[in-house]
Amino acid sequence: MQSLADRLGGFADALFDPTIVLPPGLVGPDGEPSPRRFAVYRNNVVVGLVEALKANFPSVCRIVGEEFFDAMARIFVASEPPTSPILFEFGIGFANFIAGFEPVADVPYLADIARLERAWHEAYHAPEANPLTAAALAAIPENQAAGITFSLHPSLRLIWSRFPILTIWRMNIGDGVPAPVDLTAGGEDVLLVRPAAKVEVCATPPGGYEFVEALQQGQPLTEAMKIALRADPRFDLSRNIRDLIAIGAFIDCHTANEPGRLTRGVRA
Repeated sequence: MQSLADRLGGFADALFDPTIVLPPGLVGPDGEPSPRRFAVYRNNVVVGLVEALKANFPSVCRIVGEEFFDAMARIFVASEPPTSPILFEFGIGFANFIAGFEPVADVPYLADIARLERAWHEAYHAPEANPLTAAALAAIPENQAAGITFSLHPSLRLIWSRFPILTIWRMNIGDGVPAPVDLTAGGEDVLLVRPAAKVEVCATPPGGYEFVEALQQGQPLTEAMKIALRADPRFDLSRNIRDLIAIGAFIDCHTANEPGRLTRGVRA
């Protein structure tokens, strides 16, 4: 006799494998096997997951068209079914799936658009925190500024791309109007953060991606600046700090002599 765990596992396997006509031991209200009834149930589950993907990746859907998106999403659902009861977590691997999906090989930026959209949802659902103010940062003595380290907002996400993904994404959400884009003109690296109710999405300036990434890794200000300048000699420290403060990218900072002096607590 099968255990409950085995029966549930078989049921889950059958949901996402159309070659399994019916899970072992499953019967209808009349006590007889009912492949048609299960097929309807299976289809409803898949449709629900496809609709969830469509809601979370609206610009990807708009770019490829709804009919194509539905077909692509069904293949993804079958290959990477949910592993968590939390529907928000479904689709984490969608961008990597798209990157290897041959039918969209002629849309080389599509996987990065999916990464941007996934990052948007992660930023939206991330914990809240009080952003660091410009006044608090200015209070640090000038002779200690070089050793400052920052804690970044828990919602902050970075997306690197060799394509102008922010431009393409904005054309394909809301009232955006698609237009020709020069894919050879250079990439756009994107920063997302939600210091309040709205997710802020912006392109990073020259060297900005590398600068924020270094700060995320705990590098002090001077080291992060060096990394950014190696990545792009046009890097402007003052501009980057000003812009990051303005969008609420930091929640605290400290010097080597006074760790945690300006801490801003995270709110669950």
